[in-house]
Amino acid sequence: MRVLFTGADGYVGALLGPYLLERGVEAVGLDTGYYRQGWLFPMQGPRPAVITKDLREIELEDLQGFDAVAHLAELSNDPLGQQNPELTHEINHGGSVRLAELARKAGVKRFVYMSSCSVYGVGTDGAILDEESPVNPQTAYAECKVKVERDVGAMAGDDFEPCFLRNATAYGASPRQRFDIVLNDLCGLAWTTKQIKLVSDGSPWRPLVHALDMCQAVHLSLTAPADAIRRQVFNVGSSEQNYRVIDIARIVAAEFPGCELIVGEPSADNRSYRVNFDKIQRLLPDFKCQWSAESGARQMHDLFARIGMTEEDFRAPPYTRLAMLMKHRKSGLLDDKLFWTFR
Repeated sequence: MRVLFTGADGYVGALLGPYLLERGVEAVGLDTGYYRQGWLFPMQGPRPAVITKDLREIELEDLQGFDAVAHLAELSNDPLGQQNPELTHEINHGGSVRLAELARKAGVKRFVYMSSCSVYGVGTDGAILDEESPVNPQTAYAECKVKVERDVGAMAGDDFEPCFLRNATAYGASPRQRFDIVLNDLCGLAWTTKQIKLVSDGSPWRPLVHALDMCQAVHLSLTAPADAIRRQVFNVGSSEQNYRVIDIARIVAAEFPGCELIVGEPSADNRSYRVNFDKIQRLLPDFKCQWSAESGARQMHDLFARIGMTEEDFRAPPYTRLAMLMKHRKSGLLDDKLFWTFR
């Protein structure tokens, strides 16, 4: 199988390329390079070839000869998307649908889209949400995920097999690290400041999934029988990994001895949801999460110790998506539409 995967230089993409190559998939990456400056640690193993190109500039010929596309490349979190909702919709919704249309025209049969459990937004008290539950997106980022699922799902047929992976909130170590997601952020704070200070009371629920378990879901979606995945939506994670934010903070504090935990006041941010993950384990029976919040925190602790991570490393722009793009914008390397000005 020959697979083009977008977002190759991103947090998950940096792990996905080697993961696929090690399992016999001929994987080729594509990325515009926003976060290429950041490389927190070296990683052994094979690395794929990567095409440098903006999602919005992909052409039909770029997709010819591939059996499948795994699409990860979008503006990648809520604060970033809220900076310019119109541009977020242009890239994340318009760019993703256009990519799927071109893939189908190029004869690409399978299309795996990285969606998000953030589409659920605000869950009903006590409810555990599955793929049939109503979506309730609260941000431009989540709204785009819902629209891409709808529009690309409508393209499904015998010649085109899209599926949609609604990933829980990611965590874990990656060479292209992110410290703007909850468990990773709390681990970084615990290591560099010996203090976790929550800005809320920590009561909201969040499902978590390790980045390598996300890679596992992509691989299985690429290689499963067509009838198992065509137009299917899968929540990606495990039902045992629905945590309140305060519980995540306690897990991290326990992993980093001497870390003080300070809990804040209730927040106006009402995003809170618990998710059921039975479907992916039923239709893709080989899928099983290999990681938990506890083992993920241990992985991060071990990494920080081995590389001697400093607070400067932790705060560096490449590891916070919004900060990196703002740096590129301020330097004039990116224009208002996030196209490169320097070629």
